[in-house]
Amino acid sequence: MKRIFLVEDDREIAKNLSRLLCAEGFAVTHASTQRETGNLLAGGGRFDLALVDVSLPDGNGFAVCTQIKQAQDIPVIFLTAFGDEASVVTGLNMGADDYITKPFRPRELVARIGSALRKAGRTPTAFEIGGLSVDTASGTVKKGGAEVFLSALEYRLLLIFLCNPKSILTRERLLDELWDAAGEFVNNNTLTVYIKRLREKIEDDPADPKIILTVRGTGYRLGGGYVSR
Repeated sequence: MKRIFLVEDDREIAKNLSRLLCAEGFAVTHASTQRETGNLLAGGGRFDLALVDVSLPDGNGFAVCTQIKQAQDIPVIFLTAFGDEASVVTGLNMGADDYITKPFRPRELVARIGSALRKAGRTPTAFEIGGLSVDTASGTVKKGGAEVFLSALEYRLLLIFLCNPKSILTRERLLDELWDAAGEFVNNNTLTVYIKRLREKIEDDPADPKIILTVRGTGYRLGGGYVSR
């Protein structure tokens, strides 16, 4: 599980962000001040990425970014209401990996976190579940050692599940994700067809799936026995 260090003085924003990130499978540690940030870093807490607000009651996020970069070589994303060019340039020059202004779109934030982690080499590139192995570095999928050939949309659909192992994925969210990736019209009927085709290729028994499970009345989720490397 990837660990996010959230430095945000607004308690309500921090609570909502923590809830969002935990639902996406991240562990979240929250600090509300520059001093608290320093204490957590000095206490030996280890993190994979930091989300830092620029405006803090006892300092600023630019100084916090420097603190974090000196203590741990991890990506830092600024999350702030200040979107003027000078602030953006300052943040990036301080070593930030990205800069997102409030209000932000939750899925965009999660996508940017994933992108920053991938660039830093901190996201898994290999997954195993139910005898299925997926190597995202080479784009290969194997079942029992034999390669499984998936269409672009089938592969994208599988990756959505693998990247959200603890989440129940609604049909609406899957449609949004596939629309973004495919650039073509994907509707409810199309999604049903792709789920069926994917199961036929990766499940031992498509009629009794163990990798992609149906959550009746809600959507789908990844089955147990999931391992990432």
